[in-house]
Amino acid sequence: MPPTRRPTIPVHIARIQIGGGAPVVVQSMTNTDTADIEGTVRQVKSLARAGSELVRVTVNTAEAAAAVAPIRDRLAQMGVEVPLVGDFHFNGHKLLREHPACAEALAKYRINPGNVGRGSKRDPQFAEMIEIACRHDKPVRIGVNWGSLDQDLLTRMMDENSRQAEPLDANDVLREALVVSALDSAQRAEELGLAHERIIISAKVSGVQDLIAVYRNLAARCEYPLHLGLTEAGMGSKGIVASTAGMAVLLQEGIGDTIRVSLTPEPDGDRTQEVIVAQEMLQTMGLRAFTPMVIACPGCGRTTSTYFQQLAQKIQTHIRQRMPEWRRHHPGVEDMTVAVMGCVVNGPGESKHASIGISLPGTGERPVAPVYIDGEKGPTLKGEHIAEEFQQLVEDYIARRYARRPAAQENTA
Repeated sequence: MPPTRRPTIPVHIARIQIGGGAPVVVQSMTNTDTADIEGTVRQVKSLARAGSELVRVTVNTAEAAAAVAPIRDRLAQMGVEVPLVGDFHFNGHKLLREHPACAEALAKYRINPGNVGRGSKRDPQFAEMIEIACRHDKPVRIGVNWGSLDQDLLTRMMDENSRQAEPLDANDVLREALVVSALDSAQRAEELGLAHERIIISAKVSGVQDLIAVYRNLAARCEYPLHLGLTEAGMGSKGIVASTAGMAVLLQEGIGDTIRVSLTPEPDGDRTQEVIVAQEMLQTMGLRAFTPMVIACPGCGRTTSTYFQQLAQKIQTHIRQRMPEWRRHHPGVEDMTVAVMGCVVNGPGESKHASIGISLPGTGERPVAPVYIDGEKGPTLKGEHIAEEFQQLVEDYIARRYARRPAAQENTA
């Protein structure tokens, strides 16, 4: 049974609701130069096709700000309606003021209170961004980050702590400063006119235990929706494990309304991996369903052939490639499970539990592969074309089991 979600106020971004009991939303971020309109359009489209429901873009220069509206227009022409979030640091007030088309085209602004300005510039520059958000009726994520925390605030809190009879550990003060920065900035945004239900909060760190502690604290002290994520998760398995270890604990406690897995891609790697990891995290926890799950055994001495591994990979790739079309035409297909098993020990049992499954022959077993459909024995495959035949059985199962969406609804799915 999925965990009870922490009660939060609902924030609406285009057609998406964040918080208020809505499903956890998957977010990603481009790593293109936003001024490169075609390159950014391609990557946003790729991320949206992979399942990202919000895509954040860097808005750091006049050229990037000028490109946002054309990017939004090009995506709309392609039928890509994913909301764009503008990521502002240092000069956001100026860019939003000088590029009203950018301010209007973005669906949400991310403001980091730690670097909107130092000293006497901080408050007026923060206020200008909030006032522009109010004028265009845009929600704002108050995004604190411990790598760019407001140093004036941190210094003041460290000094106050040092004067205490029993001072806290410096790391505890740092964690508290993150929370205070986020909540004080949100309160100030409301004083400036931003509606309570237009605010989302994040307080990102790079350590798993820090992430858990900070967000538990935030969740206990506010009802704003919370955006989860490690600020620098890392590359490959390290980044995946760290992100999952931290966010899964919080999600299990009902904390978190949007998530991003901030993976460092391999050189020339696929940016969509962070979307897939986020989806799989939510799906394996039973919080959402995005795509049919492929269940495959890990292999052992009974499975000395790599055939079942190749078949599992082929089926998983096929599902990912076909999912955008299936999602439009066959509602509910994301709940399907497919089992690809490598021997007779658990193969038939796991295949019976799946929507459709195949039990391939292990070492020394008869060279046949029984297929089970909705728990019942189906055809037995053999020969050189088992993969292609099973793939076709999956397609036939979807067409039969998941009724085609009416044409009028397919255009809005």
